[in-house]
Amino acid sequence: MNLKDYIANVPNYPIEGIQFKDITPLIGDGEAFKYATQQFVDFTNKIGADIIVGPDARGFIFGCPVATQLGIGFVPVRKPNKLPREVISYSYDLEYGSNTLCLHKGDIKKGQKVLIIDDLLATGGTIEATIGLIEESGGEVAGIAFLIELEDLKGRAKLDKYEVISLMTY
Repeated sequence: MNLKDYIANVPNYPIEGIQFKDITPLIGDGEAFKYATQQFVDFTNKIGADIIVGPDARGFIFGCPVATQLGIGFVPVRKPNKLPREVISYSYDLEYGSNTLCLHKGDIKKGQKVLIIDDLLATGGTIEATIGLIEESGGEVAGIAFLIELEDLKGRAKLDKYEVISLMTY
């Protein structure tokens, strides 16, 4: 299945000069969504992850069905003031601004093998922050999976010590 057939390109969103990759046509098509999810399930099995982590918010879309299908847990990484218990935080830059991500203390256990799933790899800031939160919690990043990778932004260069897959590259 060619997943690129299910991605809509939106020029100049959210700011001028950004070519936004809209995944809503893909998740709106049952077969395409099922196919993409199965690719992530297969990768999760390959690396032997114990738990899935997904960054806010599109990482939730792909991480939750993978965790459910495998019968393992899912941990959300959220923006500030979205998690009700004590959190650890990590601030970072991304391709068109800056952000902070948070993780509940104790959601990742020491030595737990974690797969991070997100929709897009661009400059790598979001994933760097997510890795930082997992490692600070004592977890081990077993792998990282993306629906889309924007190769010209060279985010993968920040991930050379991890096993990484991308279902599509642009």
